[in-house]
Amino acid sequence: MNKDMKKVVVPTLRFPDFQDAGAWDTKALGKIAALITEKAGSNRYTLMSVTAGVGLVTQIEKFGKEIAGEAYKNYYVIKKGDFAYNKSSTKQHPEGQMALLERIEQGAVPNSIFTCFSVDQEFVSPYFLKYPFATNIHGKWLRNFIAVGARANGALNVDSKYLLTRPIVFPSLKEQQKIADCLSSIDELISVQSQKVDALKTHKKGLVQQLFPLADGKE
Repeated sequence: MNKDMKKVVVPTLRFPDFQDAGAWDTKALGKIAALITEKAGSNRYTLMSVTAGVGLVTQIEKFGKEIAGEAYKNYYVIKKGDFAYNKSSTKQHPEGQMALLERIEQGAVPNSIFTCFSVDQEFVSPYFLKYPFATNIHGKWLRNFIAVGARANGALNVDSKYLLTRPIVFPSLKEQQKIADCLSSIDELISVQSQKVDALKTHKKGLVQQLFPLADGKE
């Protein structure tokens, strides 16, 4: 058995209701999740891509159009609560980015660069699990298995079986929900504050254009 599976895991910070709830469980991802193999075929789904810092977005949002072409029939179909692992290496996500489908009920992603899976919600809530994935627990694990310099169809050359061996730690569903609700409320606060900052930046830009001659670039 993997050494990581034998560790007794108890978080440093815990909600009062769960102080005496005992250690968190540990299972390989493959024990609580199943790979998605359903293809789009001739059915129509919203085509998705991934954006750093945002997650899954529509191809229209990212590219201004849908870019599937003939490859569309092989796209994986994902549903709300499913995860999509983008195997493209970027500066922010050198081992690839993990994203949860939250904004729409169903979508489809390119099978050439995504590995998709759904979790067994009798054990784990996807809305809890998205937070450890956001800290790159998958990337820290997979860097040991990625073939250096090797790519297939523009994606990192890493076998999905290694992703499924990643140990996942989790408490009871009630504690998962408590954690997810707490972090989600912080996400909402960050979003509101970000919108306020963006509005202030726009306001400042308008003031500069009005207060300084030629600041708007007009002669």
